[in-house]
Amino acid sequence: MSDEQLPSTNRLAREKSPYLLQHAHNPVDWYPWGNEAFQAAKELDRPIFLSIGYATCHWCHVMERESFENFEVAKLMNDAFINIKVDREELPEVDSLYMEFAQSMMAGTAGWPLNVILTPDLQPIFAATYLPLRSSHGLMGLIELVVRIQQVWHSPERDRIEEQAEKIVEVFHSNILTQGEDLPEKELIDDSAEMLFKMADSIYGGMKSAPKFPVGYQMNFILRYAATRKDSRALFYVERTLEMMHRGGIYDHLGGGFSRYSVDERWFLPHFEKMLYDNALLAQAYLEAWQATKKMTYRHIAEEVLNYVLREMTHPEGGFYSAEDADSEGHEGYFYTWQLKEVEALLGKKESALFCEYYDITQAGNFEGRNILHTVIPEEEFARKKGVDRNDLESLLSLQRQVLWQARQQRIHPFKDDKILSSWNGLMIYSMALATNGEENQKYLQAAKRSASFLKTHLWHNGLLLRRWRDGEALYEASLEEYAFLCRGLLALFEADAGVEWLEWALQLNEIVQSNFKSEKGAYFQTSGHEENIILRRCQFSDGAEPSGNAIQCENLLKLYQLTGEERFLEDAEEVLKAVEELVDNYPPGYCYHLMNLNRYYDKNAVLIVISLNDKEEYKDELFELLTSNLIAHRSIVWRRNGDNLLQSLLPDVKDKVPINSKTTLYICHQGVCKNPVTLFADMREAILELA
Repeated sequence: MSDEQLPSTNRLAREKSPYLLQHAHNPVDWYPWGNEAFQAAKELDRPIFLSIGYATCHWCHVMERESFENFEVAKLMNDAFINIKVDREELPEVDSLYMEFAQSMMAGTAGWPLNVILTPDLQPIFAATYLPLRSSHGLMGLIELVVRIQQVWHSPERDRIEEQAEKIVEVFHSNILTQGEDLPEKELIDDSAEMLFKMADSIYGGMKSAPKFPVGYQMNFILRYAATRKDSRALFYVERTLEMMHRGGIYDHLGGGFSRYSVDERWFLPHFEKMLYDNALLAQAYLEAWQATKKMTYRHIAEEVLNYVLREMTHPEGGFYSAEDADSEGHEGYFYTWQLKEVEALLGKKESALFCEYYDITQAGNFEGRNILHTVIPEEEFARKKGVDRNDLESLLSLQRQVLWQARQQRIHPFKDDKILSSWNGLMIYSMALATNGEENQKYLQAAKRSASFLKTHLWHNGLLLRRWRDGEALYEASLEEYAFLCRGLLALFEADAGVEWLEWALQLNEIVQSNFKSEKGAYFQTSGHEENIILRRCQFSDGAEPSGNAIQCENLLKLYQLTGEERFLEDAEEVLKAVEELVDNYPPGYCYHLMNLNRYYDKNAVLIVISLNDKEEYKDELFELLTSNLIAHRSIVWRRNGDNLLQSLLPDVKDKVPINSKTTLYICHQGVCKNPVTLFADMREAILELA
């Protein structure tokens, strides 16, 4: 091996990001995002090759193996560019900015890895996703691209492309802020729901498309629409989607949790990586479906998702990890798939027959000679078809899944991205708090509190939130998403009676958002404005894999208005809804979370529930279970105790809501007007069930 082919080490070796560390020994001379790279580009007068991905990204791995580990390519890139690697999960504001540029340059199609050529002033010249080593099948190869850019950069054509880059930035700058004069009309909610129903796949659920993404918050919007409009089509759509997703290969039938997306329309063939945010949002969707329908299957699926997170994705101190890779042992999905002979060896040839038929395990396999577990028909129908008792079948399959899971645990696991992000932890805190329904699942509430405590210990510094913690290092100033997602999780903790301190912190986070992120036109910038290397400061409204920060912040404001009665929260929420009005009207499916907020805003039955406990906390457990096992759209809950001075200082309006005759008392309030308080449990139960 020549000297130039010995394993190299570049600047990324000093980083903590698992994704950057994966590239630390590439012969490409990578820089992290920062002034050192930008200064080098200016001094050497070179364009920048910006490559954005994340640690569990399959095609990022492919491009690294094919190109970035190739010494010929590395030499070309090192001679032509200043090369920068970015972990999109560490620097989402960089990713979203250049992703938006890329979508405009690529007619709306973009993904990861995202590769963008920039001027030394960080303006975009060219964008692409995965690039093969050499041109093939109409795709430009990386080698050809590098050669072409280098030629152009040292030719008269350079002036034209730099001018074009400036114009792209100018166009985006002119569209940064929107300010609507009017609130979206209430009718927009119904019109948008109708559009979603027309786009829906009535056979497999979700939207009519492939690939198919599991959009949990879309289910939440439709569930609330069903609750406020009593529309049976809405509930059918949600149930069909949640059932088919669970039956598909996108769900891990042995270990729990959902993969990132399905390649096909049937939810059968997953892209096997598992993301914390997907599973947080989907757990919430299944929990709310259980609340709405009382079907325990949905509750069990949600618990399997959360148990997977507790078992595989939790730091010893309580923070939740980010993701698990799709690949193991050099193959996508190898960890999750089976050969027929493996299953027969573990379960017995005769005993495994029913299991293999139910989960579609065959000799030939259904995925590259191996088998993805999925179910062709529902369990109840399968039991009838085979002439067996459903409960007996369920017990048998459960035992057999456990045997396979224990065997699978001995395999080489996919790579785990163990960085802890305050935004995604906020999403999971919310779902863990929502899952708390009684004594038997207090573990979810405890997990939510431990995650929140972890964030407060490690990512809350000098009154500001940071974004990422890994290996003892907290880094990066938080963006709107971090503040908004965490605030939402803390409010859920407060409503789950986990402590008033979480409400206090949520209010502190909201004040920082108001001070550092609010634009002069009412909505919220994605960044605080302290970032010196972001060429555009933007308001992001559209939902993606996660809801937009503006949408979650709007939800927080509406909830804070319910809890406090302070008009300023409502006015700030109205400004977000006004800002997004035209966008929602143009394409409702891209703004589902805003539609959910709009539904909440117009819901005259949005309710504040105050439970004023007596000293014995009589009926506390029974009331908690009632409130958490029913879908009460747009409710907020306060648990009041005598002597809780912090609560009464934060929520002055609850001071007068005291236990009557020393009995636990229920107060139900709509739009600031409270009904007569109730002290008999039978009456409390009836009043709560009327809300559902």
